[in-house]
Amino acid sequence: MKPYPTTQLERRLLSDGAEFVIGLDEVGKGAWAGPLVIGAAVLSREVIESEDGAQRLGGARDSKQISEKKREAMFDVVASGCVGWSIGAASHQECDVLGMNEAQRLAARRALAALGNNVEVSRATAIIDGRWDFVGPYVARVETMVKADASVLSVAAASVLAKVSRDRLMRELSLEHPHWSFATNKGYPCPKHRQGLVEHGVSAIHRVSWAFMDNLGLSSTHAPR
Repeated sequence: MKPYPTTQLERRLLSDGAEFVIGLDEVGKGAWAGPLVIGAAVLSREVIESEDGAQRLGGARDSKQISEKKREAMFDVVASGCVGWSIGAASHQECDVLGMNEAQRLAARRALAALGNNVEVSRATAIIDGRWDFVGPYVARVETMVKADASVLSVAAASVLAKVSRDRLMRELSLEHPHWSFATNKGYPCPKHRQGLVEHGVSAIHRVSWAFMDNLGLSSTHAPR
């Protein structure tokens, strides 16, 4: 197992004058169906200043390194270790119309707005997983870091909160759209998802502009079911 993420970067940013540090991470970018979701997490000072922050959050780490069952079990613990957290989403239609980059900006803006009065976003420093700054206009400072979700605890927390929230939504949507196995694949590519598309076409929550439509021989104008 890889080392737990730490709060070293959060502590450095706070000592450099940051009033708030917001970790952000996205979920659903590579999915064929459902929304793109951005999680935002502002850890409490108690968690940030502790030497065992990840353990205080139930063993939080990059959500991709944790089973679905364990993510669900730690969700409330992670949320309780934040002074503020939120989820922002861009719908499948918005992903189609705007393209992924602008949809990601939109979801991030919604996540930051949803943090509410506990966090003054315009005076905050954001830590983002990856190299691309998609929140710059909305915060005072941005730190980008490749694999931040694996090494920075606030980003790992955002990853867990976003992943569990989106997974729950996709399980609910699977009841309305049973042919594509969304309860298990959460809208991502897999053999059962492909089989559902071949046999039933697209659902009402598929991203019909994605390349998989042409690759599977489906028309982007296929009537949703």
